[in-house]
Amino acid sequence: MLSHNVNNRRAPAAFTLVELLVVIAIIGVLVALLLPAVQMARESARRTQCSNNLKQFGVALLNYHDSHKVFPPRRGGSNGTGTVANDPSRMMANYDRLSTFVFLLPYIEQKPLADYIASGGETSTGTKIPAGGPAAWYSGSAVGLYEPWKTQLKIIKCPSDRIIPRGNHGKNSYAFSMGDTIGGQVDINGQRVDWGSNTAPTRGIFGGSQRCIGIQFLTDGQSVTIAMSEKTTNGWFSGRPAAGEEVKTATVHNFPSVISNPGSCLGTVQNGRYMTGSVKSMFGNIWTDGQAEVVGFTTVLAPNGPSCNNDANTASADARGGVITPGSNHPGGVNALFADGSLKFLSQNIDTGNTSLPQVVNGNSPYGVWGAMGSYNGKEPPGTF
Repeated sequence: MLSHNVNNRRAPAAFTLVELLVVIAIIGVLVALLLPAVQMARESARRTQCSNNLKQFGVALLNYHDSHKVFPPRRGGSNGTGTVANDPSRMMANYDRLSTFVFLLPYIEQKPLADYIASGGETSTGTKIPAGGPAAWYSGSAVGLYEPWKTQLKIIKCPSDRIIPRGNHGKNSYAFSMGDTIGGQVDINGQRVDWGSNTAPTRGIFGGSQRCIGIQFLTDGQSVTIAMSEKTTNGWFSGRPAAGEEVKTATVHNFPSVISNPGSCLGTVQNGRYMTGSVKSMFGNIWTDGQAEVVGFTTVLAPNGPSCNNDANTASADARGGVITPGSNHPGGVNALFADGSLKFLSQNIDTGNTSLPQVVNGNSPYGVWGAMGSYNGKEPPGTF
C-alpha cells in the first residue's frame, strides 16, 4: 500500500504583503470614486424634496388667491393695543406679526392647526390665549409654551438646510419675495420706503404689514415675477462671525451704506466668508413671525451672496432696510417659485445690473434680471435666466 505523509502536503498560498497593500489601495480608490457619487445622489434627492415643497406652496398661494382674490401678506394679523407694561408676555394679540406661512396653513393640509390658532387655545400651563394667538415671536418663557408656535412643519424645511436647533420655535428654510426694495426709512420721489409700513411702496409681492397684492397688479407677468425662494440659516445668534461663517447664513448689521449703495455689502466678505463687522442670524428661526429678516428676501444681490441691514439692533429682526439675499446648500444657486406656480433653479451668477445704484420706486429695476424678477410692475422686459 502506498502511504502519504501529511506533513509533505503543500500549504495553500497566502497573500503577500504587497498583494494585500494593492487590494487595500484598489478599495480606497473605489471608495474615493464612489463617495462623491453617493453624496451627489443624496443632494439630488434633497434638492428634489426642496423643489417639491416649493411646488406645494405654489399651489397653496394660488388657491389662497382664488379664495381671497389677493395673495396673503408677508405679515399681518390682529393689532393688539397692549403694551409691554400691561402685556409683558405679549399674549393679548399677535401684534400684526403673523407670517405668510400662518395664512397658508389651511392650504397646505394644516387646517386643524390653523383652526387652533384662530380659536386662540392655551399654553402648555393652561393660560388662555385670545383668538389669533399670542405674539408670533412669543417664546413661552413666562407662562408656558404655545404649541402652534413650536410646531415644526416638514414642508417648510429643506432637507439640505443644516439648521442648528436653537430656541423653542419651529424653523423654516423658505422665504417670501420683497422684490428689489431696500427700504431704510427714506423718501424717494416723495414716497416713504420701508419694510415695515403698510403704506410702503414695496415692489415685491410680499411687502409691508397687512399689504396684499392681487394678480391683476402683476403687470410684468406672473411667470417672470418671483414669489418665494430659499435661505439657509445657522440658527439665531449675534456677534462676531464664527470661524468659517458662510455669508449665506447670517446678516451684517449696522451697515448704513447698504441703503444708498447695496453693492457695498459685497465688501464684507472674502472667499464666501464674513471678514469684518458683527453679524446676526435671524432668518428661519421663527416660521410664524412675519418680520422681514425672518421670512423675507430681496432681489438685489445675487443668490448665495451676503446680507446687510442698516440697524444697530442685534437682538431682534426689526431692521427696516437693507438687503436680504436668498441662499441654499444646493451647488450653484437656489430654487425659486414664481407667481404662476412654476419652479426654476436660478444661478448665483444671475445678472444683477448695477448694485451700486440706490433703489427706485417706479420703473425699471437697476438690478438687472434679478431685480426685474422681484418687481411685479417695473415694466422691464422679461429677460432670460
